[in-house]
Amino acid sequence: MDKIKEFINKIKENYMKLHPALRETIETIVFVVVMVIIIRFFIGEIRWIPSASMRPTLIEGDRIVVERFSRFYKTPKRGDIMVFYPPFEKLPNTPWRVFSRLTGFFCQDVAYIKRVIGMPGDKFEVKTDENGKTTILINDKPLIEPYIQSEYYDKPCTGDMICGPIIIPEHKYMMMGDNRGNSFDGRWWGFLPEDRFIGRAVFLFWPLNRIKVFK
Repeated sequence: MDKIKEFINKIKENYMKLHPALRETIETIVFVVVMVIIIRFFIGEIRWIPSASMRPTLIEGDRIVVERFSRFYKTPKRGDIMVFYPPFEKLPNTPWRVFSRLTGFFCQDVAYIKRVIGMPGDKFEVKTDENGKTTILINDKPLIEPYIQSEYYDKPCTGDMICGPIIIPEHKYMMMGDNRGNSFDGRWWGFLPEDRFIGRAVFLFWPLNRIKVFK
């Protein structure tokens, strides 16, 4: 314990020997980094859309605000547009990778954005009729989806996909893109654990002609 106190005092002494202008710069940088971490972790962040998987709701180049504070007191609901780390992506807990996730600086962790379709405990099924029209069934009832690109998927269900009927496990969700024919989603990689959620898309602010609020 005495050695730790001695080490801390040594750091303080060396720090106070620095030029006042340099100390002020260091303190400003530390303050900015701490504020960025607080805002991103507890409040929200800005994301841009890189792919067409959420068309027509979100298109390539859209900028959105993702709020994060609601995850501390409630779970996502059906229809929410969520940003998350897909279950097949490893999230290394090295100091640098944790720091990059918290601040967004040079972050290499891949995040997806999809819509919550199936909730824990739901019976989920993707059903296609003889005309190629596809419907999502939740607890054996058709899900009304006015937001999707098309009811005719370019990629029908195959044996290696999760199309049900299947009961979604506790604390897991079925995530799907609105552009079903061009979305690598839960049909391929399975159900999403709730601890993988980053936040909920609440506001599209750029480009200006596409401004909208997501309920």
